[in-house]
Parts: sequence; C-alpha cells; structure tokens
Amino acid sequence: MANPTKYIFVTGGVVSSLGKGLVAASLGTLLEHRGLDVLIQKFDPYLNVDPGTMSPYQHGEVYVLADGAETDLDLGHYERFTNCECSKLNNLTSGQVFENVIRNERQGKYLGKTVQFIPHCTDEIKDRIRKVTLSSDSDVIITEIGGTTGDIEGHLFLEALRQFALEVGKDNVCFVHVTLLPYIAAAGEIKTKPTQQSVAKLREIGIIPDIIVCRTEHDLDEDNRAKIAMFCNVEQKNVVAFRDCAHTIYECPLDLRRDKLDRLVADKLDLNSETPDLEEWRNFVDRVVNPTFEVNVAVVGKYIELQDAYKSIYESLTHAGAAHDTKVNIVKIDAEKIVEDGAGLHLKDVHGILIPGGFGDRGTEGKILSAKFARENDVPYFGICLGMQIATIEFARNVCQLDDANSTEFNKQTAHPVISLQEEQQGVKDMGATMRLGASESTVYPNTKAFELYQSELITERHRHRYEFNPDYKAQIEAAGLVISSVSAKEGLVEIVEITDHPFYIGAQFHPEFQSRPNAPHPLFSGFIAASLKNK
Repeated sequence: MANPTKYIFVTGGVVSSLGKGLVAASLGTLLEHRGLDVLIQKFDPYLNVDPGTMSPYQHGEVYVLADGAETDLDLGHYERFTNCECSKLNNLTSGQVFENVIRNERQGKYLGKTVQFIPHCTDEIKDRIRKVTLSSDSDVIITEIGGTTGDIEGHLFLEALRQFALEVGKDNVCFVHVTLLPYIAAAGEIKTKPTQQSVAKLREIGIIPDIIVCRTEHDLDEDNRAKIAMFCNVEQKNVVAFRDCAHTIYECPLDLRRDKLDRLVADKLDLNSETPDLEEWRNFVDRVVNPTFEVNVAVVGKYIELQDAYKSIYESLTHAGAAHDTKVNIVKIDAEKIVEDGAGLHLKDVHGILIPGGFGDRGTEGKILSAKFARENDVPYFGICLGMQIATIEFARNVCQLDDANSTEFNKQTAHPVISLQEEQQGVKDMGATMRLGASESTVYPNTKAFELYQSELITERHRHRYEFNPDYKAQIEAAGLVISSVSAKEGLVEIVEITDHPFYIGAQFHPEFQSRPNAPHPLFSGFIAASLKNK
C-alpha cells in the first residue's frame, strides 16, 4: 500500500509580506534535497478570480503557468526553487471559490439546500486540495495561505484547513505559522508579543501550529525561543528563526536549514528521507554572492519603482549572471525619464539594455528611444513581449522610414500598424484570461542568433499578450535587416526578431523569464549577459 500524501500548510500572522512564499518555496527545496517529491500551491483570499486584471501596483507581476493560468508571483518562487510544475489547480482564490459555488447553485447541484459559507465554500476549498493530490504522485503537498491570520477574508480558508486536517488525520498534516519578531531599537529588544497574539488568533479558529517560523532581523536567542514555545504551546526546537538574507533570496533555504526546518517537518510527518545534500545549491549561492565579474544592465520600464513588478526578470538576470560568474547590477530606469532627459544621459554607462513586457502607452516613447540607442551604439538589447514590439516599432520608424509606425494598442489610427491586435482578439470584451496565454511551440530558424542560443529548431515558451507583429510588414522589415528568427509552429506568428550584424539585438514575443531556473538559466538571458560582459 502506498504511503499517504502528507500536507504542509503555511500560514502567516502579524503583518503581510513576511515571506510566507519564500518559506514555502525554501521548505520545498529542502524536502526535495531529502529525496522527496514536492508540489506547492497558493490559496489567495482576494475576490479576483485571478490576478490577471490586477495592476502591478496592487499585486506585482502576474506569473503565467504552462497551461495558461495567470497566477500569484509566489508560484514563480515555487517553480524556481523546486522541480514542481504548477498548473491552474495550484492557485485558488476566493473569487474562484464563490464563482464555482454560485455556478453549482444555479445548476441545482445543491438539491434545494440553503447555500452557506460552511459547508459549501469550505467544501470547495477542500475539494481543490483533493484534486491537486490526485493530479500528482507527490510525497508532500505544501499549501501557502495568502493574507494574515485574523483577516476576515482568510477565515474560510483556515476553517477549511482545520476540517481537512481532521479528515486526513493529524499525523498527515503539519501547520507552519510564519510571524514577525520586531526589534525595538530604543529598548534594544526583540518582542515576542505579536507572535503570541498571532498564534492565539490561529488557535481561536481551532488550528494549533506545529512549527513557528519567526521572521527576524537578529538571531533568535534561546530565552526568546523558550518564551515563544511556552506561550504558543509548541516544543522549543520547533521555534525556527528566519533571518533577513543579506544578498539573495536563494540564501533562504540555507538559513532555514540552520534550525533544521526540513527535519522538524519530516519528523512530524514521519517522512522517510535523507539528510539533504545542498552542495550544488551552496555553489550557486556562492556564485551569486561572490562573483568574479560584474556588468550594468538597464531595465527600462513603467513600473520600475516596484520591486515585484518585474520579479521573474530580475531573478532570471541573477540566474544568468551566476552562470557567467558575474554580478548583474540592475539599473532601473523609468521610461518617461528617457523622454525628458534623452537616452544618452541614462544609458551611457550600461553594458546591456532590457525592456520588459507591459500594457498601455505610458512610457512607450522612452522605450523606443532606448531601443534606438541600443541599436545605434551596439549595446546588447533584449526586448521581452512589449520589448520585442518596441524594437519592431523603432526599426520600422528609423530604418524603414515609416515615420508613423506604431502599435494599434497605442494609436488605433496609425498609418503603419506594424504591431496589431491578434485576429482572435477582435471583439473580445472580457479582460480576464482572454489573452494568448501559456506555453506553445515555436520553430527557430537555423543560421540565426536565436538558434545559436537555443541549439534547437523547436522550442516551447509561455505567452501573455494581445498584440503581435503585423505580417503585412514582414517582407519590408526583413529586407531592411530586422530578421524574423522564430515563428509559432501552429499559426506562424512572429516570436523572435533580431539584427544579425549587431552584438546582441533580440526581441522575444514570449516571456522567457518564466522558465529560467537557478542552475539552468534561460538561453536568451544567458546570451544577453554574455554579450553584455563582452560589451564591457
């Protein structure tokens, strides 16, 4: 008889943004290195069906899965830190829960019963855990619960977990609660009271945490560890410090290993596993923290002040830098400043220029000037999604002499719509989950820079866009020197453009950042950093 699936539920208290996602991802890393098969999922209490329609100012980046699901950015951490492949089943929101319950009610599936939060909504949440369990052969499923314990919108999820733990047996469930240990500088003390109050809130719901992970700027001494253990009714060894990592988030698994978080979980769940061999992970972290070389890469965007807006891109640059033993200094530049001050002022000291994806016309002219600066000054250029479209518009305007060239997203009356709305997007009214989303295959043409980097004629990449290269301009633009080096295998849509006689000038319509991993950087990012190093 196969061993039962084990469940780890990661909750958070005191404040948001404590790093629950990093705890879940890091724990997944440690358990995988113990030889276990791990799958991670995220439950988000907000009412949006998914984050696809949310502003980056509200939610950071939208992370797209291979099956096209638009999800929370924490799923990016899960896929980067572990070998798990997430699907739409791995991200559940209150919006999805209520949408499904109302649909069932309208279809008469509740057989005339009064529809209530309990049991109908909680049953929906528990059913998602069961579906994820059946969809994989994982030894362990880690579920992170978004929000903060005590928030009204998260109560249903916690109640569902309380019920689920009883149904599958408490020996098969481990609750990990992440809290804040604030340091009061005036008193020179770490305060444990917020942690005590947070655990008390959790216990009111009927959940007693098995392990408490304390986010702290300072080390956790034994006196405070003992105090938390006593007031929160856990064993002292199960109070774990999660210290601020000075250099990179990839230090987090190593930090949590110091207090043996993985062993505590393995013991609680009676998991037969090995002591983790983290040498390869340590080597990667060492290359990130102590590199031999360094380059300056400009990221020119419209949400540049938000760290999480381009999260996967920043991480992909880190992966590629580590592969080349190089520190990547990311120079964040507001695209609107390029228009105000000129590209030369902001870009003269960088070794590579990257323009990420985005929507709307704000900042586009600054991005176009940045692409022109890169093309004319032989600075390596990497355009992603909108960045590929920007490269096309700039080339059409300044090389093909199509002065009014633009995207119909920004100017519906442009005389030369070199970027236009996809045919299947015509007439689409709903904004949620209606773009070209998820993984699809593309053909890469031989004798191109793209083929040199991929070393393959067939690639699979993830997409998230509504607009595309207008095929009416293909011949004219290619004749002028912007080469189309990849098209989608099924529809023939333009996927990659490049300039042959440039050190590195590539635009990709897809999002390669969603497939980069710590010890397996994406080939386009790797090639971009190599070219930037050479440019330096």
